[in-house]
Amino acid sequence: MKHPLHKFKLHRRRSTGDRGKRQKILRVTVIACALAGAFQATELRASENVPHAPFAEWADILREDELLLSFTYQESEAYYIWDGTGTRHNVDWQQNGEHYGIDINQGYFTFQYGINENWTADASVGFTALGWRYFANFSTNGESQSTTSLMDASFGVRYQILREDENSRWQPTLTFRAGAVLPGRFNEHFPFAPGVSSTAIEPEFLLRKHFGWQGLGFYADGLFRWNHTSGNDQYIVSCGLFQHIKQWELDVGYRHLQSISGDDIVFDPVTRIINYPRAVRENNDSIEAGFTYTTKKNLRVGFYSRTVFDGVNSDKNFWVGGMVTIPLRQGVAAKPTQSAPAAK
Repeated sequence: MKHPLHKFKLHRRRSTGDRGKRQKILRVTVIACALAGAFQATELRASENVPHAPFAEWADILREDELLLSFTYQESEAYYIWDGTGTRHNVDWQQNGEHYGIDINQGYFTFQYGINENWTADASVGFTALGWRYFANFSTNGESQSTTSLMDASFGVRYQILREDENSRWQPTLTFRAGAVLPGRFNEHFPFAPGVSSTAIEPEFLLRKHFGWQGLGFYADGLFRWNHTSGNDQYIVSCGLFQHIKQWELDVGYRHLQSISGDDIVFDPVTRIINYPRAVRENNDSIEAGFTYTTKKNLRVGFYSRTVFDGVNSDKNFWVGGMVTIPLRQGVAAKPTQSAPAAK
């Protein structure tokens, strides 16, 4: 049985209350405004590459006043592209026994802060570099071409609408995220520059639900991105399965990117000149998989992989990456729900 003062202490920490909550909301607002001021919207030629947690992980929210810091490193390579007609082209440049495709290396930090038991804020900032040799837009002899820049900045707030098993054994965890994107600084004439080419807002729903045998679950994630500057709006949907085994989580799923409008890539395989439009109509399908391990001190490490297997106006990326999440502040334990069984 819990100590009689336990409930009082929990209630008192929450009720100090309005002023503390206003300070937390103000703190999150200031951080978001600072991030917005740090980046300027520029017109870019770029493919979709916004920092985002995979496998609907953001369906979960943090405890009140909890603070997490994650660092993610990713790299990708692509030796094929699809133009606007869906025709696949080999863009592998071979030199001195080496193969050179479209290569990306990037890393970004993600901060998450628990505002209260229903709201969590997140923000991601990072650095990216992309290079290739095949296209003859700037050089005809396979000279290395690259662009290096700040990544697109992503930030948002999440509200947990439903919590699994809180009121019904059939109830999933369902979360709404109101997100925004600010573009990084890329060479605007560089084909396949790694980032969305517009400031954007993106409403999103994330769902997770356990079913079947112990630890097995289903996830789904869907967002719509209004690209304010370029107008080539997009949606991204993903779904799949996860399996918890003690401190491990294994994930596998499908991801689809669809642009509602935009222009097509035109590529001449004879001259190797590519016309990469300002607002590209990028579509692709991919399989993603990964795993995470959480230590007893709540340090979390993970691996992620994604393979694009079909597309239009896209490159055939193979992504791999790693992630580590460090708890900077533990936060306040959530208040027990009314549906929870009474202590005996």
